[in-house]
Amino acid sequence: MLGDYSLSDVLERLYENQQALQAAIMELTLLVEEQGAQEVGGNVRGALWTMEENAGHIKQGLARLKKLDIG
Repeated sequence: MLGDYSLSDVLERLYENQQALQAAIMELTLLVEEQGAQEVGGNVRGALWTMEENAGHIKQGLARLKKLDIG
């Protein structure tokens, strides 16, 4: 069954999962911050910032893979 999916398709799904996790984590961060845990919120926001920075590179890599039709 794995042969039915190209590498770029699988990586695209992983990217989408990352985006979904980021959104869910941000929702939880907002809740935690509302309860007064500003330091925790700041730490999480730092990690989310790193994820967002990496997401740009991932998206560019996916576009290149699809352009080359690798997978």
